[in-house]
Amino acid sequence: MGTNKIKPHLDPGLKLRTAQWTDLEPVAQLILDECTAAGDPSIAVSAEELRGEWETPGFNLETDAWVVTTEDGRVVGFEEFVNRYAHASLQGDGYVHPDFLGKGIGTAMLQALEERAQKEMELAEPEHRVFIRNGMSIGDTVAREMHENEGYKPIRFFWRMEITLNSAPPIPTWPEDVELRSFDVDTHAYLLYRAHEETFNDHWGHTPVSYEEWRHRVIERDDLDPALYFIAWDKDQITGYALCRYRMGNGWVGTLGVRRPWRKRGLGLALLHHAFGEYHKRGDKVISLGVDAASQTGATRLYKKAGMQVAAEYVSYEKELRPGQEPEVETTSS
Repeated sequence: MGTNKIKPHLDPGLKLRTAQWTDLEPVAQLILDECTAAGDPSIAVSAEELRGEWETPGFNLETDAWVVTTEDGRVVGFEEFVNRYAHASLQGDGYVHPDFLGKGIGTAMLQALEERAQKEMELAEPEHRVFIRNGMSIGDTVAREMHENEGYKPIRFFWRMEITLNSAPPIPTWPEDVELRSFDVDTHAYLLYRAHEETFNDHWGHTPVSYEEWRHRVIERDDLDPALYFIAWDKDQITGYALCRYRMGNGWVGTLGVRRPWRKRGLGLALLHHAFGEYHKRGDKVISLGVDAASQTGATRLYKKAGMQVAAEYVSYEKELRPGQEPEVETTSS
């Protein structure tokens, strides 16, 4: 890594280095501290969740993650790199401890991230457009200004929406011929993967993933509770699904999707009402999810109809590293 370029930006006593497994819990704590200071600790990750991310197929901790430490070894900065698709759609995710702002940490990590992205770009097809994206809280003016200084531009906005259940939610009304069945990991996992890839191939920013990576992220989670995976069927066809879990102690609808032939029939609302009902039975009151604020499938309208409100807003920044054609996305048919 070209640390000679980066070192002058860091205050004395701070060090940028490759992340190690011993950094796992300190990094998780750093993320929680930063998210709490930004006003939304609900989007932080536990050490167990972070371990799962670091163990994702294709992610190499030695080349794809960095920390900034103080002289006494305290982790005060973290950045990671992800090749989302075709070595052309690239992503970063960075955090700086709120007590250490203005010390060059964010800029140093962004430059390390771009160096890594430049190396990845060498593997992309020569005609492909190559870009890197980062997300942050809409109100994080420091991070936004830093990204703009490094050549990034805001391109998309996202919401965390939330509902507080003070009473039981409405009983779901299912479309004709659609029924909910218990999720069986052994027989349903691959069918769910194919349904997911088909459902989201028309969503902004979606890039296909291999079954191996999807299974790691969705099925092989340490916190998997199959009873919170709600799958709707029409005979032998998956029509829609809501994959739920807990995040920082609260209910979280990780993914909600309805396949195109079954859209506009009330299935999405039924899935939401069912998920809310299950959380309510467990004694949980606060349920959240993340959504593209400009969703073309009407997701934001659906969530508002279900009683959810915008609780936090985030912005995605992009830096184009090379102009060209968008990588063609291969779709999965069912």
